[in-house]
This record gives sequence, C-alpha cells and structure tokens, in this order.
Amino acid sequence: MEIIDLIKALILGFVEGMTEFAPVSSTGHLIIVDDMWLKTTTFLGDRSAFTFKIVIQLGSILAVVAVFWKRLFSLVGLYKIDGQKMNSRFNLAHVIVGMLPAVIVGFALKDFIDERLSGVETVIFALIAGSFLMLAADKFGPKRPKVTTLDQITYKQAFTVGLVQCLSLWPGFSRSGATISGGVLFGMNHKTAADFTFIMAVPIMAGASLVSVMKNWEELSMDDLSFYIVGFVSAFIFALISIRFFLKLISRVKLVPFAIYRLILAAVLAVIVFM
Repeated sequence: MEIIDLIKALILGFVEGMTEFAPVSSTGHLIIVDDMWLKTTTFLGDRSAFTFKIVIQLGSILAVVAVFWKRLFSLVGLYKIDGQKMNSRFNLAHVIVGMLPAVIVGFALKDFIDERLSGVETVIFALIAGSFLMLAADKFGPKRPKVTTLDQITYKQAFTVGLVQCLSLWPGFSRSGATISGGVLFGMNHKTAADFTFIMAVPIMAGASLVSVMKNWEELSMDDLSFYIVGFVSAFIFALISIRFFLKLISRVKLVPFAIYRLILAAVLAVIVFM
C-alpha cells in the first residue's frame, strides 16, 4: 500500500468522523468525496471499497461508546447512574422501540437502496429534503420543550423519532438530521434529541456494520489491512472531536446553520453534476 493511498484512507476517515453525527450526512459526503475525487474503487475494487466505508463507520461508533459509556453501560446493567429512579430512567426499551422502524424498513429495502439511491444525483435531492425537515423542526418545534433530559423521553416519543429515522435510509438525508429533527418536533430540546440520536445509533450502526463486514469478509485482503487501520483510527479520532464539539454547539445554533450548509452543498453539486 503506497503512502498516497494511506492519505486517502486518512481523508475518508476524517470525512466519516466529522460528518457521521452532524446533521449533514456522512454517507452523502463519503459518496461525494470518494466517487468524485479519491475513487478508491480503482485500487480496492467495488466490494472492498464498500467494506472499507463500513469499517471506518465502526470507528465512529467506538467514539460514541467512548463519550456515552456511562449511559450505554447503564442500559445493560453494567453501571448505575446516581439519583435516578428505576421506573423513570431512560432504558434499553427506549432504544429498541426507537430503532425498530428503521431496522424493519432497512432490511426490507436494502437492495433497493443499494442499487437505486447510492449515486451523487440522489444524494443531492436527499440533502435538500433533509434540509427542509430540519428547517421545519426549528420553525414548528415547541419553543419551550418539555423533554430536556433523556430520562423524560416516553416510549411514544422514542417510536415516533424512530419512524422519522427511516428517512435517513436514503443516502444523503442524514441519520442525525432526521432523528434530531424528529425529536425536536415531538417535544425534545435539541441537546436531548442529539443525545438520544447518538445512543440509538450505536446498536443500529454496529449491527448493520458487522453484518456487512461478515457478508463481505471474503473481499478483505491482508494487502489492504494498513488502509483499513488508518481509516478506522482516523474516523475514531475525528468522530470523538466532532461529537464533543457538536453537543456543545447544537443547543446554541440549533439546526438552521446545518440546513443552510446542506442547501449550499446541494446547489454546488447540482451545478457540477447537471450542468
């Protein structure tokens, strides 16, 4: 593996880590950066390049675990959070209820999504559609949200956010953009919606990523190991930075700036692709 290839792995890990949990769509950015610029399929092959994107996603997931380990461990009984009653505490059932719609729809439409919705053109429309949802959330969400901590989330709210999360199966729409917008529309403040988004992402992303890696295991090559390692570590480090920064930022700026960025990006891409 040449040094220029490892730099490409570093860049893709950076893109994944910095965009996975911001409401701008990591999948969309990876498609844009790789398909239009780095073109890793030329030396990895189609299946191995696809598997690489799954592997670096696992790096981002590990960053979430590092930030939210207390809350995540408490969900499975490995850590006790002080001062909270068991009957009112955010628990594993909230996560399961929230992730169930996307899991079902994702399995049902996986082939369609992979074949029909993974191009730059479809990402452009997803960026625009996701922007409108985010703008609607900031416009029509309650001015004084009643849900200001994870422990106030109801099962109904978890499920409705899960339904909105199904939109993120469209590459470019953004998982965090969909779920944070859904949370805000259904009574959560932005910080709580973001916390729920990140925690719910762990089992969904980890499960989907591990299934994809196992499915494409034969495509992995020891010759590409350094490429995978660099991308994984890069994604972990930059996701760690991104998560901590985003959680401090979201309560202040909300979703509008991210929506504007997505619209500008979609416009630039439209000019490049369609003109």
